[in-house]
Amino acid sequence: MAALHDLTIQESHTLLRSGQVSSVELTRACLDRIRKVEPKIKAFVTVTEDEAMRMARRADKERLYNNGSPLAGVPVQIKDVMCTENIRTTCSSRMLEDFVPPYSATVVERLYAKGSVLVGKGNMDEFAMGSSTENSAFYPTRNPWNMDRVPGGSSGGTASAVAAGEAIFGLGSDTGGSIRQPAALCGIVALKPTYGLVSRYGLIAFASSLDQIGPMTRDVRDAAIVLNAIAGHDAKDATSISANLPDYTSELGKDIRGLKLGVPREYFAEGTQPGVSEAMNKALKVLEGLGAKLEEVSLPTTKYALACYYIIAPSECSANLARYDGVKYGYSHSDSGTMWEGMEKTRQVGFGPEVKRRIMLGTYALSSGYYDAFYIKAQRVRTLIRREMEEAYKKFDALVTPTSPTVAFKLGERTQDPVQMYLSDICTIPINMAGIPAISVPCGFSEGMPVGMQIMGPVLSEPLLLRIAYAYEQATAWHKDRPRL
Repeated sequence: MAALHDLTIQESHTLLRSGQVSSVELTRACLDRIRKVEPKIKAFVTVTEDEAMRMARRADKERLYNNGSPLAGVPVQIKDVMCTENIRTTCSSRMLEDFVPPYSATVVERLYAKGSVLVGKGNMDEFAMGSSTENSAFYPTRNPWNMDRVPGGSSGGTASAVAAGEAIFGLGSDTGGSIRQPAALCGIVALKPTYGLVSRYGLIAFASSLDQIGPMTRDVRDAAIVLNAIAGHDAKDATSISANLPDYTSELGKDIRGLKLGVPREYFAEGTQPGVSEAMNKALKVLEGLGAKLEEVSLPTTKYALACYYIIAPSECSANLARYDGVKYGYSHSDSGTMWEGMEKTRQVGFGPEVKRRIMLGTYALSSGYYDAFYIKAQRVRTLIRREMEEAYKKFDALVTPTSPTVAFKLGERTQDPVQMYLSDICTIPINMAGIPAISVPCGFSEGMPVGMQIMGPVLSEPLLLRIAYAYEQATAWHKDRPRL
């Protein structure tokens, strides 16, 4: 049997139900792992040991795992952008360093209802703005495969925690690739759902038309299990959709013979590392060997997605973050002569450099005289990107690309070059712009670092994506590799 902290959700559930292990033992194993590796990795902002042990004891006392929920008694880490009642939620920002929410996000409530055990809150890029988790106001998180490299971002703390065995699974948020890119760089699975499928109530907003919450897990089945728990309409979220929810595990195990998979050439363009291309080409051959029909396709609007994203997302962020004025909640600068001076200094001190950069970009794009030239134009191009995707799915069941053009880069390597940092998300941003789902699965190694493959499909195609990803996963063994710590 694998070490307890290395188990999947399904393996944990089997042991819990059979009585071979208790939730207290499983939770203790993760907390011991946190104590051992956290000084090096820094994946957590807050470790909730007392709360975790209380929840684990309840799971054991009431034997919640006998009631059918595979998540009962299983330790989870949640990105520190989702509100947790009476537990500090910082967004890895000085602005919210002492913020304790009076309520929990809907996804957190749904995991609690299934009996999950919260072991802590994950470090992240401040307000989810970044691709390396170096923009945290507290400290950078390191990649468990190589401590000199980043884990990706902005959900880098959760990706590192799951990869390192500090939690059995995690929840992250994805605005432009923030769960898929770090999952690829850390060698785990992540699924970004269709926009509106998972409630955003209680998720601290960055860019409201793009933000989504999704599972970060060690294998595809676990991702399906978590999606079963968190998907569904929520009246508290105006963007939540009403859809018939399937059992997301039901398609796992079905073959993929005859499925048509498109391979967009623009995602293998200049900037893709040779090692990533090599791993991807081998992965495509595996899919072909499983009976899928692969064909190259062109998505020419892809090259505009990054530029559009960095107009739309900062514009929405400048509006969403206007609420942090030092009056209502969060950090408040007290040493100032007037209200206006206090507000200015609150934002000057409370926000980090990347957040301030994006607020300025967005405010400029929304300002009089530039709104039509930038924001409206970007929204029109976004429509073209979505329509192009819709056309592609008339011919193909799904599209397959690298998740990231590179493997994890070294800490500090891109911090002085924002454009180079933004290019880290070039393969994931179009999916958020179109509002469609995508999953990232491990597909090999380059330079000793994990490589991820992204499979994307039309709106509400999560069952199909899970089926393809599971078929690939069962034909390979990349998901079983663990970093040596």
